[in-house]
Amino acid sequence: MWWCDHGGYLGWWGPLLSLLWFALLGLLVYWIVRTLAPERRDRALEVLRERYARGEIDKETFERMKRDLA
Repeated sequence: MWWCDHGGYLGWWGPLLSLLWFALLGLLVYWIVRTLAPERRDRALEVLRERYARGEIDKETFERMKRDLA
């Protein structure tokens, strides 16, 4: 039959296209997970910024504590 010549229907393109398909499928899954996953934040740094904004700590203390958290 005509599609069995030279290694199959698509020849050497078959495995290449299969790999491309799986790579695109993997990228799609990765994009969906990244889009739907909640953004992770550092809660300690957020609390520190809130305390600084309320005036509970001064700038030097804020900077020192920020360096300690990093």
